[in-house]
Amino acid sequence: MVTRDGIIACYMMSNQMHGSIYIGVSGDLIARIGQHREGRGSRHTSKYGLKRLVWYQPFELMTVAIQREKSLKRYERDWKCNLIERMNPDWSDLYNSLVTGGVAVPPDPDLYRDWTPKEAEPPKPRPLPKDWPTSDEE
Repeated sequence: MVTRDGIIACYMMSNQMHGSIYIGVSGDLIARIGQHREGRGSRHTSKYGLKRLVWYQPFELMTVAIQREKSLKRYERDWKCNLIERMNPDWSDLYNSLVTGGVAVPPDPDLYRDWTPKEAEPPKPRPLPKDWPTSDEE
């Protein structure tokens, strides 16, 4: 439903066909997807480059949307993929058509071209417990 504040919806983001999937819920879908695309949406979407809106379902009430999100998160991965492919068989980015009111806009290939995963930070050394024997005490 479109409210004064935006579209209440449950949605799924991905980086490619059958790639990583993020499930979320928002009271302003267009603004939230914009945040994900800019890398400000969540750590998971920015870490894995999930900038493609592949599925969404609008709702009248936020409580129902949250309930749907929780149930989707319990789905097996194959079920989620099947749900996406029923609405969007090519896993195309639905954001542009959502923003333009249903008018199909060709995707921007440069949006995904240069994405690479971030380098993992090396683990930080932790101090040994006080009663831990050191090599000097042997």
